Amino acid sequence: MFRLLLNTDPSLVPLVLRLTLAAIILPHGAQKLFGWFGGYGFKGTMGFFTSMGMPAPVGLLVILTESVGAVALAIGLFGRLAALGVACIMIGAILLVHAKHGFFMNWFGNKQGEGYEYHLLAAAIAAALVVTGSGIWSLDRLLTR
Repeated sequence: MFRLLLNTDPSLVPLVLRLTLAAIILPHGAQKLFGWFGGYGFKGTMGFFTSMGMPAPVGLLVILTESVGAVALAIGLFGRLAALGVACIMIGAILLVHAKHGFFMNWFGNKQGEGYEYHLLAAAIAAALVVTGSGIWSLDRLLTR
């Protein structure tokens, strides 16, 4: 079972996808965990999540997936698991927050919130990584040799 989780497509495509997804998700994780890039940090983010009715363990998983999981994606360690976590977060964000604001991002600041186009794209990239694994130049590939 463990080997199946680490097994990966040896091509460059998963490498490009996982580095792109990690580069997109990691700053969001840093906002939530450390308060960097204008974020609220761990305590503020957990307070926001729980005020929305999100159970604290789920909030913790979101923060850890977007921070530690993004680093795991970047180095290609447990890439399928990290990508699955990101996909779940993005689908949850679409369903719980962004779907009511439509598809498009709020480029001009004239809507009440942001649409879900970013989340859909991130979920699709994550889904592709769940299928392919981390790809070439990953710790997953190194560990399965």
